Amino acid sequence: MTAKIILASTSPFRRALLANAGVDFSVDRPRIDERAVEQTTHGSGVTPDEVGLILARAKAEEVSGRHPESLVIGSDQTLAFEDELLHKPNDMEAARRRLLAFSGRTHFLHSAVAIARNGQTVWSHVGGAAMTMRPLSPAFIGRHLARVGEKALSSVGAYQIEGEGIQLFERIEGDHFTIVGLPLLPLLEALRRLGAIDG
Repeated sequence: MTAKIILASTSPFRRALLANAGVDFSVDRPRIDERAVEQTTHGSGVTPDEVGLILARAKAEEVSGRHPESLVIGSDQTLAFEDELLHKPNDMEAARRRLLAFSGRTHFLHSAVAIARNGQTVWSHVGGAAMTMRPLSPAFIGRHLARVGEKALSSVGAYQIEGEGIQLFERIEGDHFTIVGLPLLPLLEALRRLGAIDG
C-alpha cells in the first residue's frame, strides 16, 4: 500500500505546485512557532539556507508526529540580503522599502524541503537562487505596489515572480520551483524513491 502524502503547509503556491504535478495529498497545518524555532539559531553561525532546512524539518516532523504512517512534506523559504535574514514585510510601506533596497542589487532565496515519517526526517534538500533586480525608481515601485496590492505581503521578497513581480528583475539564476518556494524536481524524485508516487 502506498503511503499517504501530507503537505505540512497552508501556502497556496506550494499546494498548487504539488497539485499541478499530479500528486495526491492532503494538507495539515504545522503547529510550530517559526520565529521561536528561528531564535534558537541566532548567534550560532547557522546560515540562512540552514535556517530554512531547520524550519522545514520542524514542520514536517511536527505534523508527522500526528500522522506517523504518512509521508509528511515540510518546506520553508528564507531570503538573505547583505548577510541579513529577512521575513515577510508587515505592511505596504515595509514592502516599498524592501523593493527600494533590492533595486539594482542581488538577493538570495533558499527553499528547503523535508520529508518525515514516524516523526523523523527521512529526506531533505535545499535549493538556492540568486535574484538580481533591475534598477527601480521610487515612482515605479509605488505604481507596481498599487497594482499588485496586498499580494506583495504574502512573499518574503514582496513580489511574486509567477505574476507581475517578474517585471522587477534583470537576471535570475536558479530553479523556478525553488524561487516559488518548493524545490519540486528533487522532491518528486524522493517521493518516487520512497514508493509514494508512480515511478
